[in-house]
Amino acid sequence: MTERDEQVRADVNAERSGPEAGELGLDDLVAHNREHECDGFGRSKVCVRIIGVARLPTRFGLFRIVGFWNNRDGKEHVAMIHGDVRGKEHVPTRVHSECLTGDVMGSYRCDCRDQLEQGLQKLSSLECGMLLYLRQEGRGIGLLNKIRAYALQDRGLDTVEANLALGFRDDERDYSIAAHMIASLEVKSIDLMTNNPDKVNQLKAHGINVAGRIPHQIPANPHNQAYLETKANRSGHLMNFPPQTRLPDQGDEPLAESAGDAAGPRPA
Repeated sequence: MTERDEQVRADVNAERSGPEAGELGLDDLVAHNREHECDGFGRSKVCVRIIGVARLPTRFGLFRIVGFWNNRDGKEHVAMIHGDVRGKEHVPTRVHSECLTGDVMGSYRCDCRDQLEQGLQKLSSLECGMLLYLRQEGRGIGLLNKIRAYALQDRGLDTVEANLALGFRDDERDYSIAAHMIASLEVKSIDLMTNNPDKVNQLKAHGINVAGRIPHQIPANPHNQAYLETKANRSGHLMNFPPQTRLPDQGDEPLAESAGDAAGPRPA
């Protein structure tokens, strides 16, 4: 058992003696939101409700998971809450958009999984914090269109050019749902973990007090270096690129190699 696993087990055992500070407050929000209706956030007038709250021990630490319904589409968004955030200021916050290929499949074409895991690990080490997990795959274009964009990138287009060639904008993500989620959690202000100024600006435009920004850059690998540089040079992300380094998980060898992989062995 790793030191992290031992800490999670200790946290779970400790919580069995009673709810931690802020837990009952989150449970209260479920009842408070049951009949919630409002004029909505953003151009789509999106309104969200907190549907359920539960404890969620993870390999990164102990969290509370909060499930949200919204009136715009059938997608279910969640918040991962560590500690007591209700009514707090300067709450460290990561707003993370779903990435099946990265978050689940471990793709090296992006930095999504590393951003997600490092975000959760960092938040669990602090007094409080939250990560909002938004169901807007592929910068808002959806999974199938992201695969089509990947195919165009395999033929030489960069990530922006591929989106434009498919008829989309560079980034189709909308943070109105995230803004309403933060408001529903009654968080007074956040310190946003991001490299993306557009994310900061959108949340501010929706009335969220973004009191500060916490840089959240992941070291590049040979497969995503061009992608990250494109995000910085063409999409305005605040990143710099020192010589490539590897995170421990980026150094892991693939568990299996596909027959006839045109790319050959993974670069060292």
